[in-house]
Amino acid sequence: MIIYYNTKMLKKTPFYEKHLEYKAQMIDFFSYLMPISYRSIKEEVLAVRNNCGLFDVSHMGRIEVSGKDYKEFVNYLITNDIFSLKEYQACYACMLYEDGGIVDDLVCYNLPERILLVVNCANLEKDYNYILSINKKFNCEVKNISEEVCQLALQGKRAEEILSSLTNDNLSEIGFYYSKEMKILDVLMLVSRTGYTGEDGFELYFDRSYAHKIWDALFEKDSSLMPCGLGARDMLRLEMGYCLYGQDIDKDKNPLEANLSFVVKFNKDFIGKEALLKIKEQGLKRKLVGIKFANKTVPRPKMNLYDSNNNLIGFITSGTFSFSVNCGIALGYVDINYCQIGNKVYLENKKEGEIVKLPFYQFGSIKKSKKEV
Repeated sequence: MIIYYNTKMLKKTPFYEKHLEYKAQMIDFFSYLMPISYRSIKEEVLAVRNNCGLFDVSHMGRIEVSGKDYKEFVNYLITNDIFSLKEYQACYACMLYEDGGIVDDLVCYNLPERILLVVNCANLEKDYNYILSINKKFNCEVKNISEEVCQLALQGKRAEEILSSLTNDNLSEIGFYYSKEMKILDVLMLVSRTGYTGEDGFELYFDRSYAHKIWDALFEKDSSLMPCGLGARDMLRLEMGYCLYGQDIDKDKNPLEANLSFVVKFNKDFIGKEALLKIKEQGLKRKLVGIKFANKTVPRPKMNLYDSNNNLIGFITSGTFSFSVNCGIALGYVDINYCQIGNKVYLENKKEGEIVKLPFYQFGSIKKSKKEV
């Protein structure tokens, strides 16, 4: 089913016509016309888990930083350490306000003479203006290239096999969270072993004028490849326990309580460091946890969580029925004194859940790099 909007009011990615051709159900997603699904969300989720799926993620924001002291600038801007990255290596990080609240989570690529920041679609304008405001101290060159470059995510255990058929480059050399500039069908692009699904796969960044050429070539090479929409992408990331900005993290939450301490490097300076040190010293009041529900229970965002004595102990931020795990799963913030694995939690309707170790879905196919420590 195709739902039509006033397309003059909404942005389209370079793959918009392809979404219509493949009979996608389109939605308004932060001012972009995006596919929520092509078939059923279940089919698309299981295709990625068992075979391979292709996602249009061109709605994401892409910001390049270059010029004198560009690494020093980005290193101050984000919580992770740019100087620990090898060339073409990427890292996941947070960008914070002075009080430790999260401006956005992002992926940062250490490329020759420049840094590429890939940010959330909903936050692009806010992030870009925030980066410009901090840049006044550094005077680097900051460029929003989101409209010039498109982005595809090829995700699943057969991603390398499918993409290898379109290039002479050796994709097996690209380790997890590494990238390489190469030609796919003579189109120069940045290919990175990254994604938001927990499966092996690649994200492709290239000039938008080649969008249809690359899309068509991928499907012509493999008829089992399935186009996937935002619905499947959201379920896949939740099955892995990955945070979604605007739900699991935002300006009122900090990376320590959101289980993102691994991207916070206190051995260097960054915006929000002093606030996080103070929070760490005082102790966390809550923590983001994973919760499994039995008996086909479907947890939803903003549902309250209670202990066995009906005391309010937290709330759900993301929740769904998982097709990979075959039960209800959720992320939510729980009182620090009650967030231990194995503890039981309850919804208002007395439906029982259990705090579990993340991820919900146990993956095993992501290719590590020989270069990784």
